[in-house]
Amino acid sequence: MPDPAPSRPRSPAPRPPGTFRIGSVAGTDVLITSSWFLVAGLIAVVMAPRVEMVEPGLGAWRYLAGFLFAVVLYFSVLLHEASHALMAKRYGFAVSAITLHFLGGMTAVEGEARRPREEFMIAVVGPLTSLAVGIAAVALWFVTPEGLLLLAVEGLAGANLLVGVLNLVPGLPLDGGRVLRAVVWRISGDMHTGTVVAGWGGRVTALAVIAYPLLMEAAFGVRPDLLDFVLAGVVAMFLWTGATASINSARVRRKLPALKARDLARRTITVPDDLPVAEAVRRAHEAQAGSIVTVTGSGRPVGLVSEAAVTATPEDRRPWVAVSTVSRSLEDGLMIPAHLAGEQLVEALGRTPAAEYLLLEDDGTIYGVLATADVERAFQEVDRRG
Repeated sequence: MPDPAPSRPRSPAPRPPGTFRIGSVAGTDVLITSSWFLVAGLIAVVMAPRVEMVEPGLGAWRYLAGFLFAVVLYFSVLLHEASHALMAKRYGFAVSAITLHFLGGMTAVEGEARRPREEFMIAVVGPLTSLAVGIAAVALWFVTPEGLLLLAVEGLAGANLLVGVLNLVPGLPLDGGRVLRAVVWRISGDMHTGTVVAGWGGRVTALAVIAYPLLMEAAFGVRPDLLDFVLAGVVAMFLWTGATASINSARVRRKLPALKARDLARRTITVPDDLPVAEAVRRAHEAQAGSIVTVTGSGRPVGLVSEAAVTATPEDRRPWVAVSTVSRSLEDGLMIPAHLAGEQLVEALGRTPAAEYLLLEDDGTIYGVLATADVERAFQEVDRRG
């Protein structure tokens, strides 16, 4: 289930703790978590009696057969997640990893869909892949001889058909929730409305899951046991937590358009990078500027004077210290367009975390300096008003 910004060259992301790389799909790392081994072991134990029935006399080897069944099952999960990754890459998104874990799998697609169609296609292809694998396994069932292979085919068919259908349930964080979000987004024109609707779908689904063991006996004549309640609780908590996080994220992001770089910019002055700190500060006070940018002799900006570094420099040393010593060199990520606002602004700040950024007009002239602290205060103010 993909948690999609266009691809750009980047250094490899560090692997999350507790994960192991087992290969790659179309250039995307495939990871498994340590919890996978626990689930694979449980599947092996649960399948062992069935293996013994189908193939008597295996002894302890029946557990190995059960473990191999878990591997085959998770290979189909990998196909589900790989389809998400390939579709996301088709639309130009970077995919950092595919992770297999105890509840299934997750595809880490970087950024968000820009159009409802992208959201729909990236989300729906996973369940459709699972359904296709399930249908293919059903077809194989008719030509597979009796034995362990038939047992594996039966399990593959049932598991994939179940995964495909359940993932189309219209509630986040399931794929069906993302499909619902895309549909509501297309109708309403607002992605955040789609997220809230699909988030509530996820909450309703979570409540249905937690109620399922209580209804088993009435609906199917089967008395639930402790494992049924534990599994229902774990799945319901996963669904409720994911849905709630999506709803909260949508509410926060609705307020982001109020954040505009131009409105938050500090007036700035430019000074030579060999000017003493004391003189640079004097000029800034005189011009009522809240920031200082160092420039070369040709006027090219090369550094942002750090407010914290200036404050930490004793006043008696400021006349003898060049302003370049309290400046941060301007990397590409520290120079951003002055017209940015909302999510684009937040994404630009997130790519290169820093205390200050230089705002540039489209023609390359300096507009001002944006301080991260000012952005945070502005967001808190918007949040209070909201």
